[in-house]
Amino acid sequence: VTGGASGIGRSLVKELLADGAKVVIGDVEQSALDRVLAEFGSAGEVSGKVVDVSDEASVEAFAEHVFAHHGACHLLFNNAGVAAPSANVWETTVNDWKWVHGVNVMGVIHGIQSFVPRMLASGEEGHVINTSSGDGGISPLPYQSVYASSKAAVSCISECLAAQLESENTQLGASVFYPSGGLLDTGIWTTDRNRPTKLAREKPYDPVPTVQDFKVAAEAAGMELPMQDLDELARFCLDGIKAKNFVIMIRVEEAQATLTARAERYGRAELPIDLQEIPQL
Repeated sequence: VTGGASGIGRSLVKELLADGAKVVIGDVEQSALDRVLAEFGSAGEVSGKVVDVSDEASVEAFAEHVFAHHGACHLLFNNAGVAAPSANVWETTVNDWKWVHGVNVMGVIHGIQSFVPRMLASGEEGHVINTSSGDGGISPLPYQSVYASSKAAVSCISECLAAQLESENTQLGASVFYPSGGLLDTGIWTTDRNRPTKLAREKPYDPVPTVQDFKVAAEAAGMELPMQDLDELARFCLDGIKAKNFVIMIRVEEAQATLTARAERYGRAELPIDLQEIPQL
């Protein structure tokens, strides 16, 4: 589980251990990794390794570690993710794109390329789960162009991967996981804590709102955003994997309605984004 030391990743680790899985956590943050290993050490067989998913060599070393110690990998969660400040596309910076796409897109690619060949060679059943987002994967928030485009890419990569694994008659499958169900209190709100100095933002920006700031602003705008329990979300994800669902998303029928409306606007050669439905928070 990459990004497994906090947020959704931490909850995935917790629920996997409850199911009796042997879990290896990859995370870029040593202190968070130490905390979660101490917390879950008595819950089952769990270990961890510092991994920077944007670094090909780091992920390759992670895969070598997993197969050296366990001989197999049956579930690969490409879950690590970061976000940049909201901005117009022309006001984003090159480093915003390099950092976010380096983690969110190349992190998934590195995970697939380091693990999947080994998983195929093992001859055992397995599954790859890529964490995307409704923001981009279903319909982009225009002021989150950097993040949304990265998650749209993850959805596309996941669809291609699943089709290829099936058409090649492999023992592997793939799913795209959309964290959903409500507002999520995860580390995505504070990802700047792990932003490399060499990819620091070239322009000043307003402080990123906290999850509570966002909730208050949403309520002020007349939007009710219930909080989604992360452990319940992780359990939902594992149930979706067991059901062999490609799309793992709470209330997926709402995505169907959104995508249908977008398709209709495409068919009229219109901008697919309905500006009237974009929250101004």
